[in-house]
Amino acid sequence: MKTYPNLFAEIGINKEAINEKIRQTFETMFFDPVERIYFEFGDNMGYMLDTGNNDARSEGMSYGMMMAAQMNRKDIFDRLWLFSKTYMYQSSGPFEGYFAWSVKTDGTKNSQGPAPDGEEYFALALFFASARWGDGAAPFDYAVQARDILRHCVHQHEIVEGGEPMWEPSNYLIKFVPSTPFSDPSYHLPHFYEIFADRADEADRDFWKKAVQASRDYIALSCHPITGMASEYAEYDGTPREMFGKKQQFYSDAYRVAMNIGLDAAWYGKTAALTAAVDRLQSWFSVNTNLGDYDSYMLDGTPVDLPAMHPTAIIATNAAGSLAAEGEYRLKWVADFWKTPLRRGHRRYYDNCLYLFCLLMLAGEYRVY
Repeated sequence: MKTYPNLFAEIGINKEAINEKIRQTFETMFFDPVERIYFEFGDNMGYMLDTGNNDARSEGMSYGMMMAAQMNRKDIFDRLWLFSKTYMYQSSGPFEGYFAWSVKTDGTKNSQGPAPDGEEYFALALFFASARWGDGAAPFDYAVQARDILRHCVHQHEIVEGGEPMWEPSNYLIKFVPSTPFSDPSYHLPHFYEIFADRADEADRDFWKKAVQASRDYIALSCHPITGMASEYAEYDGTPREMFGKKQQFYSDAYRVAMNIGLDAAWYGKTAALTAAVDRLQSWFSVNTNLGDYDSYMLDGTPVDLPAMHPTAIIATNAAGSLAAEGEYRLKWVADFWKTPLRRGHRRYYDNCLYLFCLLMLAGEYRVY
């Protein structure tokens, strides 16, 4: 049986306290009357609310499904999945087989286009659901649904007229959106692709094996040689790409890179180049900032005149990076995160989604099923 590192135990936190913190965090996010981000919808559906934008996103819906799979809450998982299939899934047109990235809370689509980070989380959450609870009748034939999503991600240009794949066939790198010839470093989840290489359509398993190494290499390329920061958007060679008029490079999406490196290490072992990147990131923040007081940054650490929108997420993800780290600040970040409360109020959605994931990771409770 696989063992998962528990870094909270390394800093002296007992199992009962860890379990209680996980329980309280989940209960607050899903059921607290004021602070929750999960809402039931009708008799058998539910959605995760992006509280900053008042919509439901494929990112958040798939995150919620992964949380439910990890917490063994089939009831919540099925409600989120049914909402996603009913209101976000595209059954025709060039996006057939994909999920609209944003819908209103009544299910009306805000956009037809998909966001690939949603699809990869949907697929893995469905595989885990299949392993934990078994497959049922459609759409709860979880593994079948997961394989269908991944088939479209790889072969959209071959099976749908006018379609574009979510991974670039020539280099095995995930795209920012299907139509763009560049990426988002925080979308790269080589530890997910390890599992896809075992459970996706047999014909595509070699593709996913190649994607594993391509993404690990890409993450290392995208992290700055001094600060360890990665850009929100980046070319296929890892260099930053300016988008949406943003001058800053290390911003909200990019915070997830450290978390992803940490989980990859917890599940499949450390990679030297990625360990070095997290060590640089933790060192830069420890030396140059005060805990929780963050700006937006260029990759070299130059601050942009814009406070970080999600400071709690920075603390959480830098701490989760400790699963891969070997530097002097490794356990300091774990201790600082343990003392950091959930975010409250208007912008709590993104911070708290990453908070729960990182809490589970550092407790050794974010597991492969």
